[in-house]
Amino acid sequence: MTQNGLHFEMRGAVAVVRLSRPAKRNALGDALILALRHLFETLPSEARAVVLHGEGDHFCAGLDLSELKERDAAQGLHHSRMWHAALEQVQYGPVPVVAALHGAVVGGGLELASACHLRVADDSTFYALPEGSRGIFVGGGGSVRIPKLIGVARMTDMMLTGRVYNAVDGERIGLVQYLVPAGKAFDKAFELAGRIAQNAPLTNYALMHALPRIAEQPADQGFFTEALMAAVAQSAPEAKSRVKAFLDGKAAKVKKD
Repeated sequence: MTQNGLHFEMRGAVAVVRLSRPAKRNALGDALILALRHLFETLPSEARAVVLHGEGDHFCAGLDLSELKERDAAQGLHHSRMWHAALEQVQYGPVPVVAALHGAVVGGGLELASACHLRVADDSTFYALPEGSRGIFVGGGGSVRIPKLIGVARMTDMMLTGRVYNAVDGERIGLVQYLVPAGKAFDKAFELAGRIAQNAPLTNYALMHALPRIAEQPADQGFFTEALMAAVAQSAPEAKSRVKAFLDGKAAKVKKD
């Protein structure tokens, strides 16, 4: 199913979401952003993980500048908050999201990628935040999410100077967790999503919703939140059955890849 530049399909327990505006390098217009929000709000209950990727030669070249119109301060504020609400559904939705990146991951495209939980890039990927040279500022949550990946200093450099990071350097500074040969990002992302889909749903939910909040809490509050989440997770029937299987020697032990 394709609607408003967004394609959706289920492959087993993995929902595959594709940005489908290749002629625009998958630039993000308002209709696509609202479609993303709606999709993540209404994911089928059988979805256990999501792969997000882009059609054509690029993941996403950012904001569709053809839609950029003159707004007063209030209109600009509300427009940015609309993006925030949409990408909040990606980051804090029902299941983990793995982004498969290739080609341009620029501006709003990097903001979208940073809202995902895992990021896989191929050798063709490059990253930039050209808003500084265009006289604008990030408005899709990038100033909050991207520094958590690479630090304030590196993001400042990208916006002040227009610095572009290639695939290798992007992995080195922490923009992605995986780097694969060109053309292999989707396959790797789908493989990871398949593994994630096999986890206990409550554990996945805790990693998405509790872990980032714990990381921002003072230590004493973080320890208490962790204890509460651990108690809730281990009380789930699925957790009990998985621990029992391990103790009975029926579950695989951790080993090197």
